[in-house]
Amino acid sequence: MKTPARRLLLLTALAAPLAAQITPPELTAARALLQRVLPDHAAQIDLAYLPRAAGAPDAFAVETREGRLVLRGHNGVTIGAALNWYLRHVAHAQLSWCGDNLDLPARLPAVPEPVHITSPYAHRVYLNYCTFNYTAAWWDRARWEREIDWMALNGITMPLAIVGQEAVWQATLRRFGLPDDEIRRFFVGPAFFAWQWMTNIERWGGPLPQTWIDSHLALGQWIVQRQRELGMTPILQGFTGCVPVALTEKFPAQRIPQKKVWCEIPPGPAQLDPADPLFAEMGRVFLEEQRRLFGTDHLYAADPFHEGEPPLDTPDYLREVGATLFRIASEFDPQATIVMQGWSIREAIVQGIPADRLLVLDLTGQKWRETRSFWGRPWVAGILHNYGGRHSLGGNLPALAQNAPSLLAAPEGKQLIGIGLFPEAIEHNPLLYQLAADLAWHAQPPDLAAWTRGYVHARYGADHPAAQRAWSQLLGSVYAQKSPEPPMESPLQARPALALKQASPWGSFERDYDVGAVWAAWADLLAAAGELGQRETFRYDLVDVARQALADLSVPLHRDVVAAWRSGDRARYAAARDRFLALGADLDTLLVTRREFLLGPWLADARRWGTDDAERDLYERNARQLITVWGGTPETTMLFEYAARQWSGLMENFYLARWRRYFAWLETQPAGFDDTALPRRDGRVTAAANDFYHELARWEFAWCEQHEPHATEPQGDSVAVARTLLAKWSPVRDELFPRFDWRTLELAPR
Repeated sequence: MKTPARRLLLLTALAAPLAAQITPPELTAARALLQRVLPDHAAQIDLAYLPRAAGAPDAFAVETREGRLVLRGHNGVTIGAALNWYLRHVAHAQLSWCGDNLDLPARLPAVPEPVHITSPYAHRVYLNYCTFNYTAAWWDRARWEREIDWMALNGITMPLAIVGQEAVWQATLRRFGLPDDEIRRFFVGPAFFAWQWMTNIERWGGPLPQTWIDSHLALGQWIVQRQRELGMTPILQGFTGCVPVALTEKFPAQRIPQKKVWCEIPPGPAQLDPADPLFAEMGRVFLEEQRRLFGTDHLYAADPFHEGEPPLDTPDYLREVGATLFRIASEFDPQATIVMQGWSIREAIVQGIPADRLLVLDLTGQKWRETRSFWGRPWVAGILHNYGGRHSLGGNLPALAQNAPSLLAAPEGKQLIGIGLFPEAIEHNPLLYQLAADLAWHAQPPDLAAWTRGYVHARYGADHPAAQRAWSQLLGSVYAQKSPEPPMESPLQARPALALKQASPWGSFERDYDVGAVWAAWADLLAAAGELGQRETFRYDLVDVARQALADLSVPLHRDVVAAWRSGDRARYAAARDRFLALGADLDTLLVTRREFLLGPWLADARRWGTDDAERDLYERNARQLITVWGGTPETTMLFEYAARQWSGLMENFYLARWRRYFAWLETQPAGFDDTALPRRDGRVTAAANDFYHELARWEFAWCEQHEPHATEPQGDSVAVARTLLAKWSPVRDELFPRFDWRTLELAPR
């Protein structure tokens, strides 16, 4: 019977002999990758160069010859992809963000027949600016090494590389006369660099210590060196003219208007007008310093006016902006290509750049629809998920599987030359991102049911019927939602109120899937726990599915509290309140069983970068702010809960503590009190609503100044806790779900 793997693309027997005499430098890096991933089995594997003609697409080949596994590729990336294919489709193993299944037999299983697989995409792009902070803000070299290995295994050719960018800016601004103390005040804190490099903010969370600049210059240099060794082409930063406000005092005669404040986080940064001669001068210096520190791969990310307005919004002006960006880059580097996000792209700017010297990244894979496929420019179809790192299990897999492959043969996809993964955060929802990465090797949409069966087999190392049934339930429900990025929020994480429809700005509590299917999957996974319960991959998935089920239940539970309060029956209200809080406490108990769901490592990793107490406290404050209040002041913050996480420690000590404060205040209000009329922004009660909310907002900011310890290692048994909680909360599910409308978020009377 043919396996789904054999339908990937071009499947041919390998007749060519080993090209042992061809030893490009990448083979050394590929061998080191192999030693890191499979140290106990590397001696059984031969690596060989896979020749290809100039301009031919990437490919890899896998076979067993004379009892030895042979992996062929052009570089570390394609050899890594060959290794990943073998692990998943032959050895039924997996390396992932959320647990590994690398329990292989002493002798590697043989490949049944040779395979040769080609990618229809010239580029496989990875990382969003936001990923560098919502997930990777505190990563050290060891964590980056593992991620780069993951990139190689998943065929990534073009990663965004911005670690250490602050050193480039420091060197540049020094050459324009700014003193170091002013430069370090210009920098944001380490948790917020993504938005500084996207030209949105300055100063917030700083000033930045020099020790950070120095340490992350070294880290960033190591990152791009490793990526290049493996055959990747890093995207470095271009110059777009977002400069320190302090530069206006240094150059009063130049056109450096201040931009509008972004998301209530002052000050608005300064934007050097591309038409001003200083723009070209500073841009050249910036690129010189970047090449001195990081070299170049001729790719320059440049997104002028990202989520902001240009000084002059006319076609002629914007066309000249594009021409200026390209002229600066190409005069400095004749091979330069501008890489531009499709998020807030402008046609006139695009028209100013030669068509063959621009690569557009369609972050969501949908922007092409409103830009006539980016006006004929080469582009990459991506996926953007995990906004802020909010935990949710699911997405729209049918749309993801169809999008890029269906465009390859369509007129709209004539200039589609790559696919991309652009998550705002990672380290959860692994199935969705494994599918997104696998599409690199598919010219046709994969059969999702067959693909998922293979994924589950590899993830657990066994083809267990109950586990397969669980994922079939999830595939038909939570992974078949209409929205490509469903919010799936929980009121447990929302700023408390009675009238409540969302936790984050632009979020929602709505569900457009069968919530009961997640509970059925939970039960099916527990049925497989006897055989699979010791595998880290299985235990992570069990906790994640249970977490999603309990998060879903929290929505009608909150509505039950509201209904009880409005009924005037204080005893009924107290029972509903306690049940809502108990669910949150049990969710914390579940989460603490897995390290991936702990607050403690996030805070400890932040503090570890500090060289003294002041630095450690600054970094911890940054870490706490990003995942709670984000920025601004208690009175003005608008991004609070954007990056809400379902993490043990955060659930108990921030979210539930906030709800307890709210309930204590609510119970002092007269009968009939309702908060429906309180002022709201983005659907959430503002700090200015009344004295209680003003004090609550101040408490939220004060929490970010604390330093109480949190667990950095898991506690308890995931399987035992999940089993107990399913039995405890299933009757509550059966009571509430039949009465709840997930569209209107209304709970019918008993």
